[in-house]
Amino acid sequence: MSTHDLLRLATAGSVDDGKSTLVGRLLYDTKSVLADQLEAVDRVSRERGLEGPDLALLTDGLRAEREQGITIDVAYRYFSTANRSYVLADTPGHVQYTRNMVTGASTAELALILVDARHGVVEQTRRHLAVTGLLGVRHVAIAVNKMDLVDWDQARFDDIVADARKVAARFDIDDVLAVPLSALLGDNVVERSANTPWYSGPTLLEHLESVPVGTDPATQPLRLPVQAVLRPQSDDHRDYRGYAGRISAGVVRVGDEVAVLPSGRRSRVIGIDQGQADGSVRELTEAFAPQSVTVRLADDIDISRGDLLASAEEPGHVTRSVSGMVCVLSERPVRPRDRVLLRAGTRTVRALVEEILDQLDIEAVEYARAPQQLELNDIGRVRIRLADDLPIDDYHELRRTGAFLLIDDADGATLAAGMADAPDRYAGASI
Repeated sequence: MSTHDLLRLATAGSVDDGKSTLVGRLLYDTKSVLADQLEAVDRVSRERGLEGPDLALLTDGLRAEREQGITIDVAYRYFSTANRSYVLADTPGHVQYTRNMVTGASTAELALILVDARHGVVEQTRRHLAVTGLLGVRHVAIAVNKMDLVDWDQARFDDIVADARKVAARFDIDDVLAVPLSALLGDNVVERSANTPWYSGPTLLEHLESVPVGTDPATQPLRLPVQAVLRPQSDDHRDYRGYAGRISAGVVRVGDEVAVLPSGRRSRVIGIDQGQADGSVRELTEAFAPQSVTVRLADDIDISRGDLLASAEEPGHVTRSVSGMVCVLSERPVRPRDRVLLRAGTRTVRALVEEILDQLDIEAVEYARAPQQLELNDIGRVRIRLADDLPIDDYHELRRTGAFLLIDDADGATLAAGMADAPDRYAGASI
């Protein structure tokens, strides 16, 4: 059993912190840029009268971004080194694009947050750290950029790191590494800089190469949301009944006892099948997250799409009430008494927004009194009443089966992304 050595990371930074230049530098210095891309960047840079390539152009792909010199959308970049592959979500920093950062960071294992050494930790830095913590991102790298513009001042760097760690601690982020660097010049990005003899830590790329990747499935309880029930009609497979889905967490083995949620019925695994690229089916003795498989059970239980196969020892929670943090993704506000659909995994149930518990004040990074509604990009905690039983986990324990969406019951539009959580995890948190 192993996990592919792939690191998913999300970047965030305030306007003019140099985030696009840093991402461009990583791509450029790891030789992850195609020749035609480099030619295009060189051409545009010359048209702008620049002496060298503007590395930010490697990431600012939208015309509006190039004209304004800012990042306004999530751009996914793929690169690799000899040791690891990367999926990088380059997210915008503006408050009006908070939803974009939520989207980009929702699957990330590491958040790369830029800070301008001249300005230090600002309101947007606190927002990025807050969102990172709320989304359960395990690792944070603080890139203190433009250190050349403060004469590589160690005291300035230390002050910024102390401020950032203070904010991070309020949102349960304990793995924080800070790197003094210059994205424009390349200092401490890939190559170690002679300008920071007082810094003994890794370069940014060295840290990305060494940060722990993935979660050992053996340490988590099984969660397999059922996507489809397979019952072939051919005579050769008339008795076949399999439950297909992608394992969200944990390991399943032939002989394991599993619980079927929300019914609570139990059965034993008698077979695990996995489709192959050539159309054949291979029988497995065990499978683990994030593999897609079909599981066969000893008992003929009423199971359908939306049910969950879970560890019999740790089956998780089945509830008709969910409290959790949400980020509003739609122009339509979320209000108490709204009738919505809640989708968690492959299960969708009718629901009612019972109460808005509080709202995150982004500027102060503290929780304010409950507003009358949550608007686009607002982050707040809500309590939702469900019309049917729902298996759901604490997001901070199991991200994939603790996440949910609120959907407009009328037109199917996504209203908010949510994270089910233990009550009052962050109540009263402030800086």
